[in-house]
Parts: sequence; structure tokens; C-alpha cells
Amino acid sequence: MTTHAIFRHAIGTPMQDLLRATREDGAGVVPPPDSSLLPQPLLAFDGVSMQYATEQHVVRATHKVSLSVHEAERYVLLGPSGCGKSTLLKAAAGFIAPTEGEIRLDGQRIIGPGPDRIVVFQEFDQLPPWKTVLGNVMFPLRATNRLGRHEAEERAYAVLDQVGLADFANAYPHQLSGGMKQRVAIARALAMQPRVLLMDEPFAALDALTRRRMQEELLELWEQVRFTLLFVTHSIEEALLVGSRIGVLTPRPGRLRAEINAHAFGFDSQGGADFQASAQRIHHLLFGEAQT
Repeated sequence: MTTHAIFRHAIGTPMQDLLRATREDGAGVVPPPDSSLLPQPLLAFDGVSMQYATEQHVVRATHKVSLSVHEAERYVLLGPSGCGKSTLLKAAAGFIAPTEGEIRLDGQRIIGPGPDRIVVFQEFDQLPPWKTVLGNVMFPLRATNRLGRHEAEERAYAVLDQVGLADFANAYPHQLSGGMKQRVAIARALAMQPRVLLMDEPFAALDALTRRRMQEELLELWEQVRFTLLFVTHSIEEALLVGSRIGVLTPRPGRLRAEINAHAFGFDSQGGADFQASAQRIHHLLFGEAQT
């Protein structure tokens, strides 16, 4: 069995979407795959608890969250508002440190921000307004001394072409629509060729039609580049469309309640019985008793 096949076996197939330790038909325990044969995760959360202090009390945002994200996987953190999903993403970026547990990238504990993890936020004002589209994409490449000016410009034009904005290279952010600004932010992130692309509800502020187009473009880019993605959303539909695997978090303090395989779904799956069944199951996990 190839490594890819082993990995697919480990995380499930569409027919194994609800696989857990015990079969529903009472046939007994399903032995897990041999962990020594599995590829090591690229990004690992190990018992991560996050808390912060207010004037009145200490708030525990997450509690002992453990999960793994493998290379070229699209992992979505899904949960209600306030469950700590964005806090976990910021911790993966190195912006804040866990109160308990640790987060590892390539087996090394994350202790701060780095160019191997790039974040795309939902705000439209994340682009310096005095720089052109080309200048915005080039900026982190030059600021981190990753590339010389000529090489940075070549790479910036290449990724702008990938997101369909090569013709707007000399435009300024105020001349762009909200969706176009987000495409520039994604291009800027991909130009850095990060180990993990971190996206914190990047399409939440867009209108429905633009949001759908941005979801489509993100998946088209993933097909080209096969980057590793950690994506935060509170939309069940978006999680099923964007993710290959979904981590469902409980209300605060956020705990990992379940992981759902979603790699079988696409935009042509919406309205289908399997898609609706998975959406309904996630709804019950979020807002009602989990069905067994």
C-alpha cells in the first residue's frame, strides 16, 4: 500500500465518513491503522488550552484541543462564535502562546511568528494602501530577504496571474473591490510559499455571490499548488465545500468534538443527499445531541 493510500485509509473515505472505534452494526471494534506506517503531521496541536484575562475574570477559550493537519490537507476549524477557533489559528501563527499544551510544525514547537506560516484575515484593510497590487505581493518577499527585487517581481507577477489579477498589478487597493482585495491577500500569502496557509474567516465580509466565487477560486488554486490550509469558519456549508477534513468545536471552552471527512464534496454536491446528511450531522454536533 502506498503512503497516499495508507493516509486515505487513516482519515477515511466517503463511505467511512462516520467511522469511529465501534461499528454501528455491533460487529465489534475496528482496529486502527498502524500509526508507524502513517505520515507524520505537518501541523500538530497537542492538548492546547487557551485562556485570557478580562477585568472581571479569566476566560478559558479552548480546552485541551488535540488535532493534526497533514501536508496538502485542507483542514477547517468549525464552531459557534466564541469557541476559540480563531484563537487556535492565531496560536498556530505564533501570535499568542498556548496556556497549556503545544503546537508543532514539522515536529518543532512553535514559539513565535515565521514566514513558514502566513495568515489571511477577513478584513479588507490588510493591504498597505500606498502600495500597488504588485508592491503588496512583493513586500513580504523583500522584507524577509527571501528574494532579490527582480526575483520577487517575477514571483509576484506569477501568483497574480494565478489569481486572475495580473492586469491590476499597478492598481492600488482603494481601486479594488472587496473580493479583489482578498485575492491580492491570498496571492501575497502564496508568494511566500508557506508551509501552512492560515485563513481566518477570509470571506465572511463578502456578499454571497462574491463569497462563492472566492471559495471556487481558493479550491482552484489548491488544485494547482496543493498548499496546506488551516481555515476557520462558522458556516457549515463553507466547511463542507472548502475542507477535506473538518474539526468541529464545542461552545466555549472549545473542545474538539468530532472530525468529519469532507473531501468527497464539491460545489456539484450541494443539494445532494450525502451533502445534506453531513450538514445535518454537523448541525446536531454543534447545536444538539450528537447522533450515534
